[in-house]
Parts: sequence; C-alpha cells; structure tokens
Amino acid sequence: MVNDPLLQPFKLKHLTLKNRLMMTSHEPAYPEDGMPKALYRAYHVERAKAGLGLTMTAGSATVAKDSPPVFNNILAYQDEVVPWMRELTDACHEHGTAVMIQLTHLGRRTRWDKGDWLPAVSPSHRREASHRAFPKQIEDWDIERLIRDYADAAERMHAAGLDGIELQAYGHLMDQFWSPLTNTLEAPYGGDLDNRLRFTFDVLRAIRQRVGAAFIVGVRYTGDEMLAGGLTASDGLEISRRLKESGLVDFLNVVRGHIDTDAGLTDVIPIQGMPSAPHLDFAGEIKREVDFPTFHGAKIQDVATARHAIASGKVDMIGMTRAHMADPHIVRKIVEGREEEIRPCVGANYCLDRIYQGGAAYCIHNAATGRETTMPHTIPRAAQKRRVVIVGAGPAGLEAARVAGERGHEVLVLEAASDAGGQVRLTAQSERRREMLGIIDWRLAQCEALGVEIRYNVWAEVEDVLAEKPDVVIVATGGYPMDDRPAVGSDLAVNSWDILSGHVAPGKRVLLFDDAGDHAAMQAAEIIAATGAELEIMTPDRTFSAEIMAMNLVPYMRSLQRPNVTFTPTYRLKSVQRDGSELLAGITSDYVIHGQPDLDQERRIDQVVVNYGITPMTDIYFELKPNSSNGGEVNHDDLIVGRPQAVVRNANGSFQLFRIGDAVESRNTHAAIYDALRLVKDL
Repeated sequence: MVNDPLLQPFKLKHLTLKNRLMMTSHEPAYPEDGMPKALYRAYHVERAKAGLGLTMTAGSATVAKDSPPVFNNILAYQDEVVPWMRELTDACHEHGTAVMIQLTHLGRRTRWDKGDWLPAVSPSHRREASHRAFPKQIEDWDIERLIRDYADAAERMHAAGLDGIELQAYGHLMDQFWSPLTNTLEAPYGGDLDNRLRFTFDVLRAIRQRVGAAFIVGVRYTGDEMLAGGLTASDGLEISRRLKESGLVDFLNVVRGHIDTDAGLTDVIPIQGMPSAPHLDFAGEIKREVDFPTFHGAKIQDVATARHAIASGKVDMIGMTRAHMADPHIVRKIVEGREEEIRPCVGANYCLDRIYQGGAAYCIHNAATGRETTMPHTIPRAAQKRRVVIVGAGPAGLEAARVAGERGHEVLVLEAASDAGGQVRLTAQSERRREMLGIIDWRLAQCEALGVEIRYNVWAEVEDVLAEKPDVVIVATGGYPMDDRPAVGSDLAVNSWDILSGHVAPGKRVLLFDDAGDHAAMQAAEIIAATGAELEIMTPDRTFSAEIMAMNLVPYMRSLQRPNVTFTPTYRLKSVQRDGSELLAGITSDYVIHGQPDLDQERRIDQVVVNYGITPMTDIYFELKPNSSNGGEVNHDDLIVGRPQAVVRNANGSFQLFRIGDAVESRNTHAAIYDALRLVKDL
C-alpha cells in the first residue's frame, strides 16, 4: 500500500498532512453548552487514532451572538472555547492528525427566536426557505462588528493551537454577500462583484492581522449556485482566482449548488440513490484552472472513489465525512490491506437529517458513532465463552450476532426466511434504496469471519431453541404490518408491504392511507405512481411522512410531483366497503367537531393501500419466558451505564432471555442496531 495515492503526504504551506483523507467540517451537534467537551473530543480522536490525515471540526462554528446555533454549533465567540479546542487539538496531534475548524456567521440561515433572540442579518430582507426567518438587512455598523467577530474567533482558534481555520461561504452570510439573489445592498458592499466580495476580503485581512501570515486559512464555498440569477460557474471561477491572488488564503474547498431549500441541500450533499461524487469533476476544473490547493467532499462514500479523486489529480485532499461516521477506522484498514472490512456508508443520511431536526448525528448502522464515551467501536473479548442463540437475522439480530462473535461467544442465528435482512431487505427492493443492503451484507461478512452459524428457513419453536442448550437467547424477530385497521373493512385493504414486495399489483385508482409516516408508505407511493395510476396519498397528520426527515423526503417528493398524484393532509380513513366493482372509502378528520358527521367524505376507488406501521412479532419470546432466568427483564440502569445484565427472577431458569429491535416495539434500523450493541457488548 506504499504507493496508494490516498496514503501520500500533502504539504500545505508549512504543514505536512500525512495522507490525503480528511473529514470535512461538519457539526454533529455533540457540543455541551456550546463547547466541544468530552464526547466531541472522543469522536474526533477515534478517527485520529485510526490515522486520518486531517479532521475538520465544527461545521459552522458561530462567530457572533446574532448567528444563533440552530444545529447546536460550537460557540466560537466565547473565550471559554479556547481550552476545550486546545484539548481536542492536542489529543488529535498525539496521533499525527491535523485539526482545523470552520468559522461562520449563518446570516439568514438561522432563526430569530433562537439563542438571545437577536434579529437575523443578511444583505437583503429575503427569507431563506429552510429556516423561514425574515432577516434584517445588514447595516454598516453590523458589518464593522462582524468583521471584528470573525477576527476574534480566528484569534481564539490560533490561541488554541489549531493548524488552521476554514471560512464557510455557501448558504451563509459570506456568500449571501456574493450572490445577486441575496445581496440588495448598495455600494460599497452591494452591486458589482468587486463590492459583493468586499466583505469577504475585509474579513480575511482582519483575520490575517490577528493570526499572522503563517496560520493556515481556507474558504469552503460554492463555485456555482445552480440557480437562475445566482452565482454562475464563471463567477465561481473568477472568485476562486481572486481568493488565490489575494494571498490571504491557503486552500480552496469547493462545492457546487445552494442549500437554502431541502432540495438544494440534498443536491449539494446527496443521499442514497443519487449519483456518487456529483461535484468532483467541477472541483477538478477549479483546481486545474486556478492551480491552487483544492479540497472537496460530497458523497465520496467509498475508498475507490476517493482514490480516483486523488490519483487523477482532481483535488489534493478528499473528504469522506459520512463514510468516517460509518467506520472511523477507514485509514487503518486501508494501511493494513483490509479495505473489504470497511463498514460501508449506505447513504441513508440518518446522520445529517437528525442534525437538521435539532438532534445529534447518529449513523444508521454504527451505533457507537456519537456515543464514543459509552459505546465501543472495537468490541472487547468476554472473560467467559457462552452459547448465544439469536432468533431473527434482520439488522438487530445480525448486529447481536456480530457483537457476540467479537466477544468470543459461540453464536447461532435461526432465521425463518431464506435470506437475511428482514425489513431492510424489503426496503431495498426499491432501486433507490438498494444501498441499504450494505447494512446486511457487511454484517453477514463479519459474522462469517467470526464463525457465527446462521440457519435459514427455520421457523424457530421453543423446542428448537432449548435443544441448543443456550446460555443466552436473544429474540430479534422484528414485526409485521398492523392488519386490523380500519375498524370497518380492513379485509378489503392491502398494506404497503404487499406493494413493496410485489405480491399485489397497484390498482388504477388508489387511495394510500399513511398513519405511520415512514418509508414504507412513500416507497409504495412511488411504485403506484410510476404505473400512471391515479393516486391520492392521505394522512391524518398536518404534514406528510413525519418519520422521514427532510433530505430523505426530497427524492420521494421529486418522484411524486406528477399530475396523477394528489396529497391530502389532516384526513383519516374510517372505513372501506365493497360497492359493485368499486371500493367506497369513508373519510373523516380528527379536526371534525363531534356531532358534525356531515363534514365526512367518501372516495370511490378500486384499491385502498394502508400503512399503519408495525406490530412486534413476539410469540417465541413469550413462550420462552417461563424457562428463562430473568423472565425477559432488562435492568435499564445497568443497560444505560454499561454493566452486564444480572437480573434473576427464576432461579431454575437455564438461560437469559432478551428481545431487541422491532420485536420490542416499532422504531427504526438505528434503534434496532443500538439495542443489540449496548446489550451484547456486556454479555
């Protein structure tokens, strides 16, 4: 691997980066009180220990109080940040990993009712669609103080010992000055391109006065907004040249697109089913034309793509941020010739979607990411070998098997189907979500390497389990669609799984009633709409697909924006009746006042598809309970702090019994995998 392009050093000014792999600036929303404390530090150090060349912290660390942290950003405007950033930096430096931070003012990309309730500011009054706040148009005194704020924040990072900083200029205040769409100021900060760039260069000069010429400073920016009337590719090239020629910056980090809408953000940072590395060639064009150190990252989810980016000379450093959330040990595995063992990023985007809903970033199938202070990425061996029998080979069951195998236990998995995967295999029937199979395939490979035995086509009965003389039984049987609703006519409806699996063909006039708000409904809707059927998607909720977060919803909505599809919120399916060759669906609403049934409606269709969610499959669990020592009980306190389960309810019980994932209650893939990891790591 000595000649691997990814493992070659890169000299950036005085700084030698030991390889070409980096995590781009991102905010996983792990700060405590706006500070990068123990968890934040552990998250970055885990990747540094594995050999990452550069870790960029804190996407959008905020430089001013009127840029409130809507993503739980680091508060770079507080002096308190310095010792915390120094601890993080020193810890990463111990492993030879360089550390930078992204500084920004969000401009209009925030809310006035967050933080200190100060008005958002921007070079125009125009609202950003995503955050919906109408900003105050920035004044001269705002500009003066914000230049100082940027310089103050940069000085704090210099004092903390970081290797450099990066200024954010896509969708934030800096490029809100750049774009004609968001700058309606008059001179000297509005008008032609010179004036629109003035704020950026004023900030850069102020920063250099504070940190000196040696400290590394870069800019992450959009080179093409891809919006009518916005910055064009030729504008982006000119801006790139000016940044280089200014002598004030040391690298360019190029992206393409705009992030003011959910759709725009998803195009900049694509999710599963969308093209890989969509902006890499564009970044390569900037580097070729400008001849300056160039970084890039946007859906570089596999090592082969990253290697191509460097080997072809398109960029100097390549970002694999979400990939490193899925597997923090990518570099170590490359160095050791174990690329096939890398846990794949499947593009589910659970990480980013959670951030944009105000939560912490978690990987859909690495439950240790974002929990580095409590969950291990490397599973320790158990002191005593035990016989572990797992019922079900979905994501929860396979994760339990993998972790138990890593612990050194003897593991048997009993699976009713002919293939592993459970609901993940079902959801992957849709071509756009096929990458989800990586969750299953990776675990199957790990289980095989660990000697885990999996028996397929086995509908496990109590006798089958007891015959294996287990010390531990884990029920991971998942669930099945609720089929007893609506109360009247449930037998006349088909469920979303029937459509997804292909067991039932779509009708010509279809009512799809979604009471769960999850992927199954939208995937079924895509299949139905693609046939040209007349489709009405109905939900009792005020918004569609409440469990599908913003960026994941974008591809669904794009495929469903067609004349044959209508959306009806706030209405509920009450009944289904046969009426000749048609079905008659009774419709009501939770908003109808009791005693006003005349407001109810009807639909005449030929098919009703329902999506009420999942009910646990629990028969085997309850049948095993009397034979277990713990009666299935989990001590939650021990589970949370990481102590082995020691409950004894039946002294004559011959095994411990647990259930995980949807066999407990319908949740999601991440919850199922987290259930397995935090239980089995202590068995």
